[in-house]
Formats: sequence, C-alpha cells, structure tokens
Amino acid sequence: MKQVVWHSHKVTREQREELLGQRGVVLWFTGLPGSGKSTVANEVAHILHERGNLAYVLDGDNIRHGLNRDLGFSPEDREENIRRIGEVANLFADAGIIAITAFISPYRRDRDRVRKLLGEGRFIEVYVNCPLEVCQRRDPKGMYARARRGEIPEFTGISAPYEPPKAPEIELRTDLMSVEECARTVVEYLEGRDLIRKERRRALPQEA
Repeated sequence: MKQVVWHSHKVTREQREELLGQRGVVLWFTGLPGSGKSTVANEVAHILHERGNLAYVLDGDNIRHGLNRDLGFSPEDREENIRRIGEVANLFADAGIIAITAFISPYRRDRDRVRKLLGEGRFIEVYVNCPLEVCQRRDPKGMYARARRGEIPEFTGISAPYEPPKAPEIELRTDLMSVEECARTVVEYLEGRDLIRKERRRALPQEA
C-alpha cells in the first residue's frame, strides 16, 4: 500500500542492545504437545532474569487467549498463527529483548519463514525432542486422551503432522534431561556466541 511508509527510529537496535548488554534474538522452541516447551522456556527466562538479562516468553496458549483468539487449528490457521507471532517476536528482538517463543509450530516452512524474517544469527531454533509415547504418558492437560477419543480434531502427533527440525541450533532431549539441564544448555549457547555477557563469578572472600 503506497500510503503506508516505514518509519526509521532515531534510537537504533544496536543502541538498545548496548543499553541492555545483550543481543535481541528469538529462541524458538518447537516440539510436540507435552514435550516440555513452555516449562523449559520459562526456566530459561527465569535464569536470564536472575542474571540481569531482559527476556519475555511468548507462549502458544497465552497468545491464543488474545492476539490469535480468532484462529483455529486448521493448517491455514496454524500458518497464520506462526506468521503473526513471528512478526511480534521480530519486534521484540528489534527492541533488544530476548524473545522466547513456545509454540508447537509443526510445519518447517512456517518456521523457516520466521528465520528468514529475523535474519542471520537472530533466529535460534530449539527443538524440544521428546518421543511421542513419553508426551502421551505425561499428557498434563489430558489432550492426547481426548484426541485419541476423537474429541479434538487435527491434534498434532495424532491426527495432524509434526515436522521436526532438520538442523536446529539446539536440541533438547527432555525425556533424558532435567528442566534445569535443558535451560542451562540454552543459556550456555547464548553465552558461547556472545549474545549475552558471561555470568560474572562472585569473588571469594580473602582468607585472613
């Protein structure tokens, strides 16, 4: 639309990042329902907060209570769901914030579009890898049981497909690792690539 013009900001992304002491990136958690995406994402956010980094979790269920409340779970609606949250996450990253998303996001093409939107080095795909049988045993919301009874159509892993990442930046085996181990793996990844400053060790008191 010709009447819509992009406005540049006087304060740059680099200046905001310098102020916060971190780079604005998106940690994109993807995995089957019940794999532990939200749990690990929130633990990562907690660790980052404790060490002085600004992060925010965009959770799939929460977003569907507001921004995406008009969307269902058809392939078309799932695509639009991810498109919208990709745009929102991009704005967070541009603000210098570490955006942490926890969405099933079952289709590779949708995740790849968000990766392209963010640009090189700012989209970090975190594959929360957990076998379907383990997710079904956990079933914290009783969703798998309902899907098996035919009460929930187009349920990922049962009646709708999930396409796992081919080359994620991080892979977490939540059936083998604790929540804390998974979260630390993500934080160490950020440290190792200078996306956040390395945590300062407290000096030990001098012996008398």
